[in-house]
Amino acid sequence: MNTKIFKGIFGSMLGLMLTFIATSCYELDTEPLAETEVTSASVFEDPAAYKQFLAKLYAGLAVSGQDGPAGEPDISGIDEGFSQFLRGYWMAQELLTDEAIVSWNDQTIKNFHYQQWTSTDVFITALYYRVFYQIPLANEFLRETTDAKLDARGVEGSLREDIQMFRAEARFLRALSYWHGIDLFGDIPFVTEENEVGSGLPEQKSREFVFNFIEEELLAIESQLAEPGENEYGRADKAAAWALLAKLYLNAEVYTGDARYTDCITYCNKIFDAGYSLSDNYQHLFLADNHTQTNEIIFPIVFDGNNTQSYGGTTYIIAAGTSSAWTNVDEVFGTGSHWAGNRTTKALVEKFPGDGSDAREMFYTDGHDLEIDDVADFTQGYGIMKFKNVTQAGTPGSDETFMDTDFPVFRLADIYLMYAEAVLRGGDGGSVGQAVDYINLIRERAYGDQSGNIGQTDLTLDFIIDERARELYWEGHRRTDLIRFDRFSQSDYVWPWKGGVKEGRSTNPKYDLYPIPADDLGANPTLVQNPGY
Repeated sequence: MNTKIFKGIFGSMLGLMLTFIATSCYELDTEPLAETEVTSASVFEDPAAYKQFLAKLYAGLAVSGQDGPAGEPDISGIDEGFSQFLRGYWMAQELLTDEAIVSWNDQTIKNFHYQQWTSTDVFITALYYRVFYQIPLANEFLRETTDAKLDARGVEGSLREDIQMFRAEARFLRALSYWHGIDLFGDIPFVTEENEVGSGLPEQKSREFVFNFIEEELLAIESQLAEPGENEYGRADKAAAWALLAKLYLNAEVYTGDARYTDCITYCNKIFDAGYSLSDNYQHLFLADNHTQTNEIIFPIVFDGNNTQSYGGTTYIIAAGTSSAWTNVDEVFGTGSHWAGNRTTKALVEKFPGDGSDAREMFYTDGHDLEIDDVADFTQGYGIMKFKNVTQAGTPGSDETFMDTDFPVFRLADIYLMYAEAVLRGGDGGSVGQAVDYINLIRERAYGDQSGNIGQTDLTLDFIIDERARELYWEGHRRTDLIRFDRFSQSDYVWPWKGGVKEGRSTNPKYDLYPIPADDLGANPTLVQNPGY
């Protein structure tokens, strides 16, 4: 798709970003990637630079470096495709669960599904640095847009008003990265724009401390963000902040030990009141023109085959999950890139009825076996046909290699499921009856009628975790969900090749958190490693 927010802007700030990258990243394995004499004083002589800098913050979720698809990476020490944020995050949320398994043998990649990684794992290290690359960029933007800086530059009028919203969005993006940080790594290094660049090593803060910071930030910026649906596509608005708050509160008991289910319901209700609705067709949410599905998609990571080229993102999800041996694969998926890597396990397949009545059951089975005896054989385990680089009309995306399909970070169906779970876990402000109604909206879309509807006695936590798999598989939620339901590591719930054995087995609970990378422990001796590593 070619009409998205920041069209033509993603690449325009890459040169000037060197100055900010070089001065704001703290003891991380990131390197400046070109020579430049650009300074903040000269950059912001151009009023357009403020929005371009903001575009770079959003682009950090979509691209891997300064010159897509590869050549000048933000993160060094790993193949650039692997260092792209969404690719790393997807791997860290999906490949270690019942929803995905990889056939490749790249370095330590199989250790995700086996749950056998260590603090020197290159993929975990790259994801860690990517998360903490985003944060100092946001900090630098906030330093450069203070009232004092804007006064000194003579910025006033509508541009000044726009910058206030840009600042709120930068704080949202920083909060999003800090949420990724505490969800994945627990106690993490913490810095804000108040920390002077070069003033010392960042202090490690507890999960609870950072949780409270994220909450305070999102509440503080709520009034400064655009109303739901009134910002440019791909930019955060109030509903995006509400969705992140709801997600934070749903997992609060894991992060802090204190349940916040009532607060989760409160922010789910804010989204419901904003007028969102389910898309008519489930498949349309994962196609090359899914930017048209803003009635359901609350916040996406934006991709464009021409302007956001990388070997991560939805290019990775689609290409790595398809094979050139599949029937009419180029036409069906709108791309000639097929890497034959990721597929699913029977644990996900068996959550569906198996008769085709549930439209979300998008498995490629021809030539594939349900059982996985050899992890390295892509044809063992069913393929996934959910994400495609074609439009609703069947037209291929704008590029045959890089995808136009956006990635839905938050969407309404997830909020419905979050509301239902929070109600079942004892949150106030909702009802089981309303929760059932919301779940049945999801299932009526899936079944095309009311044949899949449930009643109040059917709505249990066991049902919720399975319905989340059916509705949200391959959307980057599964690890967090399984941990919240005590089904991830040390659990009777197993799936093929969990723990490195075919039948699956319980694993060490230390794997509920990723380790702080050994490289960063060496660079910052004040950091304390997570238990067990």
